[in-house]
Amino acid sequence: MDKHTFLAFDLGAESGRAILGRLAGGRLTIEEIRRFANEPVYSHGGLRWDAPQLWRELQAALHSVAAHNVERLDGVGVDAWGVDYALLGENGILLENPFHYRDARHRGVMERVCAQLGAEFIYRITGIQFLPFNTLYQLAATAEQTPKTLEQAEYLVTIPDLFNFWLTGKVACEYTIASTTQFLDVHTREWSREILEKLGLPTRILAPIVEAGTPLGDLRPALSAGFQSLAGTPVIAPACHDTGSAFAAVPSGGGTALLSSGTWSLLGMETPQPVVSDAALGLNFTNEGGVCGTVRLLKNITGMWLLERCRRAWQDQNAAFSYADLLAMAAAEPPLRHLIDPDHRSFAMPADMLAEIDAFCDQTEQPRPTTVGGYTRTVLESLALKYRSVLESLESLSGTKFREIRVVGGGSQNDLLNHFTADATGCAVLAGPAEATALGNLAMQMVGSGAVTSLDVAREVIRASFPTRLFEPRDNSAWQDAYRKFQMMTAQTSSP
Repeated sequence: MDKHTFLAFDLGAESGRAILGRLAGGRLTIEEIRRFANEPVYSHGGLRWDAPQLWRELQAALHSVAAHNVERLDGVGVDAWGVDYALLGENGILLENPFHYRDARHRGVMERVCAQLGAEFIYRITGIQFLPFNTLYQLAATAEQTPKTLEQAEYLVTIPDLFNFWLTGKVACEYTIASTTQFLDVHTREWSREILEKLGLPTRILAPIVEAGTPLGDLRPALSAGFQSLAGTPVIAPACHDTGSAFAAVPSGGGTALLSSGTWSLLGMETPQPVVSDAALGLNFTNEGGVCGTVRLLKNITGMWLLERCRRAWQDQNAAFSYADLLAMAAAEPPLRHLIDPDHRSFAMPADMLAEIDAFCDQTEQPRPTTVGGYTRTVLESLALKYRSVLESLESLSGTKFREIRVVGGGSQNDLLNHFTADATGCAVLAGPAEATALGNLAMQMVGSGAVTSLDVAREVIRASFPTRLFEPRDNSAWQDAYRKFQMMTAQTSSP
């Protein structure tokens, strides 16, 4: 293989990174050249993303490439979180800062839409998990509350599609991110105009869909002017959904489930066909778009958001703890004393996560945690038990018996959670790479540019370049007892 250099923009709900990937001799190395906060803002009556500030960060990273001994970039790709969107008006103007999925404006909309169309009708077409902040319900909220904004819109684009437009001038929607809207047909891989028309939502704003690995066009001349290394650089759509990129980095199936662990936990597998059975609907599993014609059968689980908000609550009390501090304190606590359902509605956007954990423990007649380590251990053990519950559902839907869980993303570095996951599920946990999302972004750029011949080759490069760590399950009957308690508790407290 020749030498190639690519730039991956990986935008998360808390921060964004610009990561250089260098491919040479069948090995891939990465270098983070810029990291920046992604702080939502309250403006014009809602919680929104600061798109112009993110754009300034992307431009700054682009213009710093030459300082990192890069003579020529072979590609640029952007991935980001799903469901949120931007509206483009005349001449491509951004009509307003995109709403944040945790904004309250869509509250109750999912229930009204499902009452009108029927949940089964929506699921049979889209195969997407019902979450109150899916694009479908956010768009319906816009039509209800600010219809004139929608009238001015010429295109709806997702967050990474917005930056691809600003990078190239081309309006398109990449397939994996389009699937998170809940108005894409999982069978035809095209927009479901029928769903939007039945709700009176405009279909004229839908952008053309492109597959992951598609070159969108070169950087706009205004962006590359004065920067020799950027001249003629192609922008390549990776799996623009960050989970899609994480799944693109490593294979799953055949006895291995994939857990992408970060603010959210996404547990599932790649499949050749969607699963939209009554059982899948009842379990609220999602069939998100995958790369190279695949589907990602998985479940979205509230992840490290729980601990992030605990840290925020402690900071408000003038007590700052690093993650290393929290894990050390949690390891010293007695096991399995307090359990919560990570997906309970009370944890979605709490003013005080510690108070909500206390309230949940009161509701379920458990003692409250009393120490920082106790709260931390409660979160981690509850996540591990939730993983077991979802894994068992995945086995029933797919007919696959899983022996191994591959954990990727930032959570793969959490050794305590990895041990808990192995113990709770009885599966071996293979942890890493931590940068799976950026690596999957780079992998599809490598495929789209022709630097490698296939995704299988790109995955083999990643496997050879980034070692993993193994966590074997330990024999502990206490986890079996805790799981029975967890199942009964979550059945009683599940959200309607």
